[in-house]
Amino acid sequence: MKAVSAPAALVLLFSLLASVMAAAELREKTSLLNNDPEVVYTGEFTDKKIELLVVKPTTVYATKKGGRKLGVLKVDTKVTFIGMTEKAYKIRGTAIHGGVSGWVSPKALGSKDKDFVENFKKVYERQKVVRELIAKHEVAIGMSVEEVSTSLGRPTKTKVRQTVKGRTGVWEFIEYEEQDHYQAVRDPVTGRVFRQYSHTTKEETGKVVVEFENEVVTAIEESENNGGGRVKIVVPPLVFTW
Repeated sequence: MKAVSAPAALVLLFSLLASVMAAAELREKTSLLNNDPEVVYTGEFTDKKIELLVVKPTTVYATKKGGRKLGVLKVDTKVTFIGMTEKAYKIRGTAIHGGVSGWVSPKALGSKDKDFVENFKKVYERQKVVRELIAKHEVAIGMSVEEVSTSLGRPTKTKVRQTVKGRTGVWEFIEYEEQDHYQAVRDPVTGRVFRQYSHTTKEETGKVVVEFENEVVTAIEESENNGGGRVKIVVPPLVFTW
């Protein structure tokens, strides 16, 4: 068996580690979204890292309702915002005795956005509604195109225009059903008439047309087969500057 050089072995090791870490990160992100229905995680509404400032000493708890104390955060230290309920934030930071990940009260934190608590409440309420829509495979005006894709999957047809402000266009989601066709054939010997398979066609059974501007849905058209009628509306994604 041919020996592997030390540099090559290191490259292979780092490559394997990177693959393992990427897989772990994907599993963590997937599990977060299904971990606790009362918790909304940052990965659901932003790709940016959100940091908050500790404005007064506060205890970090093991659960969103309190429980075991994990440590105490010092004033003027930064924490990374991970998720939230209506009354508590999940953070990751450095306590007096080392790194910690747990739950704290929003009252102990600060941000350059003075209305961050109220804004997070709006995000929380919006994401709960969006989760319900996605669970039912429905869409609404105000959803992001990423949320639409999560709810309905890949569009059947697309017409997209890219601008400096973002994408604008139309997505069509069409459902088909295979329909077998038969024809009457008379047996030349017996004279009996029987059904013989002729061909199969794909019949449209439902369609949802989604128009969006700058990544946000602005109009929806549904066929009657899809229960077309009253279109749902949600608050558009809130944009923060962190």
